[in-house]
Order: sequence, then C-alpha cells, then structure tokens
Amino acid sequence: MQTDIDPRSLIGRKAFDRKGAKIGTVDEVYLDDATGVPEWAAVRTGLFTRDAFVPLEPSEFVDGTLVIPFDRALIKDAPDFGVGRHLSPEQELQLYRHYGLDSAPSDGTTGPDKDFGRLAGHEE
Repeated sequence: MQTDIDPRSLIGRKAFDRKGAKIGTVDEVYLDDATGVPEWAAVRTGLFTRDAFVPLEPSEFVDGTLVIPFDRALIKDAPDFGVGRHLSPEQELQLYRHYGLDSAPSDGTTGPDKDFGRLAGHEE
C-alpha cells in the first residue's frame, strides 16, 4: 500500500474484497511500532457485527476505497481481537498466518525486536 497516505484518512473509507464485494468500513488503522507505517486496518463488517483485521500490505487504496486482495469469506473469518488495543506479537502472527502472508517485515527485522500493531493516533 502507499506509505505516504495519512492513516487517519483511511478511517471511514469503504473496503472491498478482491472481487469487488463490499466488506465494510475502515474503523481503525494500526501502525508498526518501529516504522510508523500503517500495517493493519480494522474493518467494521456490519451494523451489529465485529471488526475484521485486514493487512494493508498488499491492499491498495483505489479511488478513495480500500481494496483488499482476499475473498470476503476469508476476511470475515479473520481472528477477532477487538479494537482499540495494541496488537500483541502473537495476535499479529495469527493474522499473518490467517492470510497466508510472510510474517517477516520487509525491513528484515524479526524476533523480539520487531514492534507490532500500535493503534494509529495513540501514543503509548
């Protein structure tokens, strides 16, 4: 995903799966603690349902919407960790596994020095 996008600008945007089916609305954005790069988004999947965590890489921001390159069913079955809290390394690894993504970040950091899932707009 474009790294020059302000993560706050994603909040409230519509999210679609790879086939163009609407998933919901971006509720929150989570940043990598070390780099500050937006890493995950929580997408509200319906009025009375929950937020589904989706990876922002390899998602794309297209014409004001977030396009997630996975099927709607996979997205809706993502682990539910609740929103508004820091994602732990274990939770983030579960999400990487769920989406079949390599959990090693592109900057080459791994292990305990890797920082995970800080909520955008929140300082800890």
